[in-house]
Amino acid sequence: MTSLRSLLLAFLALFAAATVLTGYATFSASHAAISRLVDARIDLVADAVLTDVASGDARAILARIDRFSGRRDTGDIGFELEDARGRRLGGNVVLARAVAPGFSSVSSRDGIAGLTAGRAQSRDAGSGLRLITIAETEPVDGYAFVRARNYVIGFGAILLIVLAGTATFTLIVRRRIDEVRSTAAAIIDGDLRHRLSVPAHGGAFAAQAETFNRMLDRIAALMDGIRQISNEVAHDLRAPLARLHGRLALAIDADTPEAARREVEQALAQCVDMQATFSAILRIAEIEGGNRRAGFMPFDLTGLVDEIADTMRDAAHDRHHHLLVASAHAVEITGDRALIAQALLNLVENALDHTPPGSTVTIALDRDDAHVILRVTDNGPGIAAADRAQALRRFGRLDPSRHRPGHGLGLPLVDAIAQLHGGSLTLDDAAARAGAVSGLIATISLPMRTPEDQKLTLASTPIVRGVLKLP
Repeated sequence: MTSLRSLLLAFLALFAAATVLTGYATFSASHAAISRLVDARIDLVADAVLTDVASGDARAILARIDRFSGRRDTGDIGFELEDARGRRLGGNVVLARAVAPGFSSVSSRDGIAGLTAGRAQSRDAGSGLRLITIAETEPVDGYAFVRARNYVIGFGAILLIVLAGTATFTLIVRRRIDEVRSTAAAIIDGDLRHRLSVPAHGGAFAAQAETFNRMLDRIAALMDGIRQISNEVAHDLRAPLARLHGRLALAIDADTPEAARREVEQALAQCVDMQATFSAILRIAEIEGGNRRAGFMPFDLTGLVDEIADTMRDAAHDRHHHLLVASAHAVEITGDRALIAQALLNLVENALDHTPPGSTVTIALDRDDAHVILRVTDNGPGIAAADRAQALRRFGRLDPSRHRPGHGLGLPLVDAIAQLHGGSLTLDDAAARAGAVSGLIATISLPMRTPEDQKLTLASTPIVRGVLKLP
């Protein structure tokens, strides 16, 4: 892979070459433009000298030269008139060499007093006479050197600024790379708390650092989850394994086949319960992996809520509960319908399991500008604010529910499903939110679909379905 230094050197070499070529091209173009302007002036003045003069009339031409040499607008023009043999007949300059016909360049080497660089034109004046007209291309002596120096300084300054800027940028990038490398090395060494510094002024580096830090936070959370799962699996399965061991021991020592069979059947039931625990763990891991997003499709969430309510009516009746379904909107969202159904079922079952007979459980569907809100509310004992984080942890069973069947993975599964859909699960006090005496509100907040894909049908008034009142 090409190194940062190689890329930098290649860039600087290309930029230096481009700068030098641009400076040379600019200098040459300006010099050529000046030469064209001087040539045009020489041609115009030479025409004026020869106009209305008889061809080959040397005396008239010299008189015209003398007159033009005294004028203010042409006093800086040099003239020399030569015969057919190249001998000087007169003029206000003396050339040290012969000038080729047409336009050519002259310099200080030509021996013209006061001239450093200029242009000359040699044209036929009739009868073999040659009129040589000369004009300077430099307003002052050494102007070409000054102009070249200005170009060198100007383009050199550009080059130096780019070099300084590139060096500074390279230093900044190298520092950020070194910081990322040191942070990665610390993570490899086991320090999951190490993070990149975030520049206070913002910008691309700040955004990159924030994204990198969020990635590290996610990795740290997953690692903590793995450690937590390992500890809690070992802790929560210790007692079932001990009971299973005891059951099998009793089966071996049973006095009758019937007694041994009963113990074996109890042991098999405990095995099924442990298998359910591991299945729930694998289910959460599958959801957190994100692979289920590939199966996301639009579906009617309102219809799903009605289906869950119909499914749970008998269970609510058997436990002597009131089950209500309230919705203000018909909403279609994009997601995994089976997983959303699993999450809603878990919340309803959790409410039925942890509330006394006669309690009311309400499933509500609502929305705002950005989210779809699913709420399952009960008026049972609720969960204390200090215990809600524990309830969302895997195997996080609270003390009042430890005597009930279950493995403490229901709410963590709901939370994983919500996060898979870009949403969240929150637990709140129903007494504060719904005006009840007590109870719990479990809220799943899911993002709305994009406007171009969204299809919402607003109901004119809120509706209440599936009201089940017990005698």
